[in-house]
Amino acid sequence: MKNTPILLLIFLSSFLYGQNSVPNLLSEEKRAEIVDEILEDRVDNLLPKLMRREGIDMWILISREYNEDPVMKTFLPSTWLSARRRTIMVFYDNGKDDLEKIAIARYSVGKLLKGEWNVDVFPDQWEALNEIIKDRKPDKIALNYSKDFALADGLPKTEYDTFLEKLPEQYHSKIISAQSLAIAWLETRSQKELDIYSLICRMGHIVLQEGLSEDVIHPGITTTDDVVWALRQKVRDYGFDTWFHPSVSIQRSDKNNNEFLRSFSLRPEQQVILPGDLLHVDFGITYLRLNTDQQQHFYVLKPGETAVPKGLQEAFKTGNRLQDILVSNFKKGKSGNQILADALAQAKSEGINGSIYTHPIGLHGHAAGPTIGLWDQQGGVKGQGDYTLFPNTAYSIELFAATEVKEWGKLVRIMLEEDGVYTEDGFYFLDGRMEEILTIPRAK
Repeated sequence: MKNTPILLLIFLSSFLYGQNSVPNLLSEEKRAEIVDEILEDRVDNLLPKLMRREGIDMWILISREYNEDPVMKTFLPSTWLSARRRTIMVFYDNGKDDLEKIAIARYSVGKLLKGEWNVDVFPDQWEALNEIIKDRKPDKIALNYSKDFALADGLPKTEYDTFLEKLPEQYHSKIISAQSLAIAWLETRSQKELDIYSLICRMGHIVLQEGLSEDVIHPGITTTDDVVWALRQKVRDYGFDTWFHPSVSIQRSDKNNNEFLRSFSLRPEQQVILPGDLLHVDFGITYLRLNTDQQQHFYVLKPGETAVPKGLQEAFKTGNRLQDILVSNFKKGKSGNQILADALAQAKSEGINGSIYTHPIGLHGHAAGPTIGLWDQQGGVKGQGDYTLFPNTAYSIELFAATEVKEWGKLVRIMLEEDGVYTEDGFYFLDGRMEEILTIPRAK
């Protein structure tokens, strides 16, 4: 198991630079080995640094079966598909040795947390937890409740109320929100994760481009909904998971057709695809517990056409430029709202009519970390947008630029989304980005 990441990289790299289709993926057993290895590395090497960065010496997670805290779910080993009965996890940093990782449960949690509930000594589970607290005497007891971040607000009210009822009064003043630590744990990518993330994004791109090709789309017959379900089927056939239902939409040269002006929720689900259509797709996969979120454009060639109309090509370049502007404003310590405001101001100064609605990505699709705009909140997002940027965090760079296309005599909205990572050295796209509109059929 020690060499699993190397084996994985060799396996995936075999098609990364030499093939345009996804090969047979790793077996369930091999996937489980990799998931567990990454998790053990995160707990042993990343979590202590984050707890010390946030000044928290005890973190307690409490969940019951099938009502898991979203943070606790990320601590479960591959063979645990849910919590068991009531599962209590305690992480304690004494400032000297490795973290103590304790499960107040009837079972050890894989190899990560040793079960330390002796039912013969403490028949009540809460008494066993209190004994751990009284023995360690923590300065802070962090619990997962948060006003601004749903992912950090996973402690059920019943469990919170019972914990307070059972906890000796002298420790009540030590209870704090674990929001900063929970978000840090969820958003920070380890080196092992970064080693494989670009390859996962590459697989997402391959599946997406297979679905938006002449193999699937027959102009005049195929509908946007047909393409959506073709993508869902490919996800299943390849053995991936997905965290959202894909979408496919159309923009046309018809001056009376301004579908792009509609809100995302009001776009038609099914339209017949025709020659001359500009297609937009939003698609993502889940593999080895990491998620992708990608949006690209494809142009359906008319009879006799061999290339995308020049106006659309220029509009696409403007979309790329807006991406460049946004990621150039990623700076450690800046809030999501600051990044949004600075990027929009720079775009306006360059004459770009755009909108930015970028979100973190990783263990969740719409993941933990700073929100950088919402499509209906371009003035900033209170709470989530106030959170600041940290290194080794991943983002879906999601935005649009609206440009007048002369050939069509109307505005065209180029909607792009690509996944990337911010590090101490700056920002990079995990598998590059789309830099031109692909044609259907592909240009020879």
